[in-house]
Amino acid sequence: MAAQSLTVGVDLGGTKIQTAILRGLDVLGTARVSTPQTGGDDVAAAIMVTINEAAAAAKVRATMLGLIGVGSPGTVDQKTGLVSHAANINGFEAGYALGKRLAGLTGAKVVIDNDVRVAVLGEHRAGAGRGIDNFLGVFLGTGVGGGLVLNGVLRRGRGAAGEVGHTVVKDEGRLCGCGRRGCLEAYASRSGIERQARALMKKGRKTELFDIMHARGRSTLTGGVIYRALERKDRVTLELIDDAVWALGIALASAQNLLDLEGMIIGGGLGDRLGQPFIDRVTAAMHPHLFVDDRPPKLLPTALKDLSGAVGAALLAADSLT
Repeated sequence: MAAQSLTVGVDLGGTKIQTAILRGLDVLGTARVSTPQTGGDDVAAAIMVTINEAAAAAKVRATMLGLIGVGSPGTVDQKTGLVSHAANINGFEAGYALGKRLAGLTGAKVVIDNDVRVAVLGEHRAGAGRGIDNFLGVFLGTGVGGGLVLNGVLRRGRGAAGEVGHTVVKDEGRLCGCGRRGCLEAYASRSGIERQARALMKKGRKTELFDIMHARGRSTLTGGVIYRALERKDRVTLELIDDAVWALGIALASAQNLLDLEGMIIGGGLGDRLGQPFIDRVTAAMHPHLFVDDRPPKLLPTALKDLSGAVGAALLAADSLT
């Protein structure tokens, strides 16, 4: 197996780091750890753990891995590998030189882009977006990220294209992790749902969400916790998911009215967990707000699921050689 045929893809998220080693589009090995909340250097060290574990799973030597792609939350300077405005990762808000750090630790070439744009690249090349030239990817996780493919090309803009999570759906609405109010992310992300659930508890509302969270050994609300609460018909959770559907209907219809897309792909930890029934509800919520309502975009689930980001990051790395 030639060293140049191997690429490493790292999906860095607010709660987990998922790494995959690919040869072409074939996934040879994967590894996953929780994202440290103790600073940038600890995050870089955790990425190294996943690279070494994925290499072991792929039965290759880590020293063979000379090309690493990373999808990271926030704004990415692709020339320097500096990541900033990543509110969901401690140590990355003001800026962290992740590319330089990983290159120093590995000796490899490191390429970084926004995590959701990278996941959209993965779905475009190897997943649900194959054959669709114009679509928006919307990933619901710790935050809400977006990536845009126009005329078959991933749109980067000046580094922040596709950030649908910060579309304002309600003037002076709920506080978002970005510090502004009324963003889609405040209503449709795991962190936004958790903040609102805790606020409702302080007002005396009862919910099983946090009991389920503790019983499952989690420190934050995951997609699985929210899904289990929905199964139990927890009233607060039902209301919060209703709010998420409402907000997504407004934001995605607005994107469609601007761009006239063929499709949209909904994924991320929460989006993947809630699945097709949730996507069907968002489709229905979007329809009344469409200007051209007889030609709506098709809303699709991801095909690669939690490997969208890692596969896309590996493809990003491979593209850097062309």
